[in-house]
Amino acid sequence: MYIRTITFENYRNLQSAAFFPAEGINVIYGDNAQGKTNLLESIWLFTGGRSFRGAKDSELIAFQQPYAHLHLTFYANEREQNIDMTLRPHQRTALLNDVPQNNMVQLVGHFCAVVFSPHHLALVRSGPEERRHFIDAALCQIQPAYAVRLNRYKRVLHERNALLKDVPYHRELEDMLDIWNERLAEEGSYIALERQRYTRLLSESAVQFYDGISGGKELLQLTYKTVFQGTEDLDREEIKQQLLTAFIQRQKDDIACGYTTTGIHRDDLMVKINGKETRSYGSQGQQRSAVLAMKLAEAFLLGEAKREKPVILLDDVLSELDTNRQQYLLTKLEGFQVLITCCEKEISAAYSVRMQDGQIIIAE
Repeated sequence: MYIRTITFENYRNLQSAAFFPAEGINVIYGDNAQGKTNLLESIWLFTGGRSFRGAKDSELIAFQQPYAHLHLTFYANEREQNIDMTLRPHQRTALLNDVPQNNMVQLVGHFCAVVFSPHHLALVRSGPEERRHFIDAALCQIQPAYAVRLNRYKRVLHERNALLKDVPYHRELEDMLDIWNERLAEEGSYIALERQRYTRLLSESAVQFYDGISGGKELLQLTYKTVFQGTEDLDREEIKQQLLTAFIQRQKDDIACGYTTTGIHRDDLMVKINGKETRSYGSQGQQRSAVLAMKLAEAFLLGEAKREKPVILLDDVLSELDTNRQQYLLTKLEGFQVLITCCEKEISAAYSVRMQDGQIIIAE
């Protein structure tokens, strides 16, 4: 899988233009605040996800413009395809191969990419929500149906929480919680099982990458921490029953709190180095290396699942790596289409461009 061309209009500070990356390594360099990250962000949107910087769609539109327009032509599944996207302050519309899409979820799994930026250090520095999102986003690209189930779980959770807030004032509504408990356990069991399976594969791959990054001096450990027990051997029905039991047991607490205090929306991915939690005890270098190993593992698992390699987006990553780690990373990315942003043209590449004031300038 690779990008043939991307065009943009009224997107952040980018000047309206078309970009034609090479199939190998592409370097986008220039001073800070010139639009390098904006370019990668615009590409990431075609995966069907939101901005990897957490920006709202309204923030992606150029100042005083009513909309932003993006168009991607890419090669995947042995044919050329295209996605056309228009962003408005409260609406995003898209065409996939000239066919209108009902929502952005329908784009998931068609154009696949993996992105690593300084924002992703939150994977180990922040709370469980960031790590759950990492697993969910990866699974959505591998299994588009997972995105549908995840959205369904979130809707059911929202409805159950709304009911919990009403029960203290209308006790007759408490019996209705049985219905929402059943639905939440049903959707949650599917998500939990897929997260478990993915974490096992991710761990096997990421451990090897971290071993290479650290020169065999440290051991990375990834473990899925959930609300139920016996995660390695449980099937979906057994997980469902444990979740259902947990909802019933915590129901009084949930009513008192006004929200669902247990469930797969509170799970976590534990990241440890040499047996110590990376969030609390890892150095900045260890944290960065752990996230890099996880992102490499994500890319390779996605490539195996799709039977073609995703596009890799690396935003300001090389500057924090020494020469040996840079070389290790670039060696592992052979065969991928890679877009790397940096301040200086630090590495040899198939294609290089300079960003200045949102304009793409072909390097000589």
